[in-house]
Amino acid sequence: MYMVTRSSNKTVNCTPALRSKIIKTQKKLDTGTSVAVKVEEEEANVAQPKSSSVLSSTGDCTTPYPQAVVQPKTEADTLLLPSTTRRRRQLKVEYDKDENLGPVKKEHWEPPDWRRQLANIREMRSSRDAPVDKMGAEKCYDAKAPAHVRRFQVLVSLMLSSQTKDQVTAAAMQKLRAHGCTVENIINTDDETLGKLIYPVGFWRTKVKYLKQTAAMLQKEFGGDIPNSVEGLVRLSGVGPKMAHLAMDIAWDQVSGIGVDTHVHRISNRLGWLKKSTKTPEETRKALEEWLPREMWSEINWLLVGFGQQVCLPVSPLCSVCLNQHICPSAHNFSPTKKSKSSSPHFPRTSNTATSPKGKLEAAYESLVKEETMKEETPTTPISQTRKIKKRRGKVYQSIRTNPAVKL
Repeated sequence: MYMVTRSSNKTVNCTPALRSKIIKTQKKLDTGTSVAVKVEEEEANVAQPKSSSVLSSTGDCTTPYPQAVVQPKTEADTLLLPSTTRRRRQLKVEYDKDENLGPVKKEHWEPPDWRRQLANIREMRSSRDAPVDKMGAEKCYDAKAPAHVRRFQVLVSLMLSSQTKDQVTAAAMQKLRAHGCTVENIINTDDETLGKLIYPVGFWRTKVKYLKQTAAMLQKEFGGDIPNSVEGLVRLSGVGPKMAHLAMDIAWDQVSGIGVDTHVHRISNRLGWLKKSTKTPEETRKALEEWLPREMWSEINWLLVGFGQQVCLPVSPLCSVCLNQHICPSAHNFSPTKKSKSSSPHFPRTSNTATSPKGKLEAAYESLVKEETMKEETPTTPISQTRKIKKRRGKVYQSIRTNPAVKL
């Protein structure tokens, strides 16, 4: 489709042959009349009705064509960049201002060398012989019990494991299972008997109260089963986010989050797996879930817990045998120097030991013994004085044994 626009503002539709003839005629004119010829492709008229964008079947050139609306040029048009550049910039602006795109995605962050560190931890944990592997929540329930009873026993073992070693938790669960670890039995068991069954887990008196309250709530609101959501689990007495996520993983086989206990919290900070150091396990959980791939959420708990029980200990970690000692930012920073034993010939006394309270006492005792021994060997020393020397020596020795922090 072609459009010829004259200075008289009349517009007609023409065939290619007629258009060529008109152009040749206009070139021969000597008048000063200006003719503007503009050729556009048919796609430029997509917005107009199809019936008005084509010629009639008779090819009549006198058929009027809808007049195009021409915007006058302004000075700003002369300052515009080429069309391709303008189009990119407009798209960028529209993208930034589009409210339907939702919040802008945060820049992904992940710690350096975390994949190598995790691979090394997997290798060190390949034997799976840590206490959590043999006596953790996955091993404390009765595999032959009904499904809802197994889930309840998983929850009970998690509640008892708070601030308690796995060996103690496993022993308490064994006694509870022999007694009958079901919702009904827990409700019907008096506090004294229940306390004897779970003793000596940490804070056993408080946990007796939590077990009774949780069992009553499960029977009343959930039909004797545990909730299948984190929101429902944290409503139970004595159940926090860590227990809820672990219960969802072990009991319901659903990964809802990372179960972060004291081991995962400590090791994550030591390995530099967090943007900034955290103070609570819950802060660590949120920080880990921001970058750790979701397919690894389920294994990270038992991996780091066993690693913390065997290698990355809370006090005096075994950095020398750890495969991550050369890529861990905290390696060899937490192992205190062992105090030398003055009584052993293999550990001579150092200046640090000599300046400690106990070292001062031992030095004073040796000096006293040497001094008073010389007096004892003197024949002029009376018997009463010798007894006083022995009594004083005993007091110094007793101070060393009972109160090594006494300052001289």
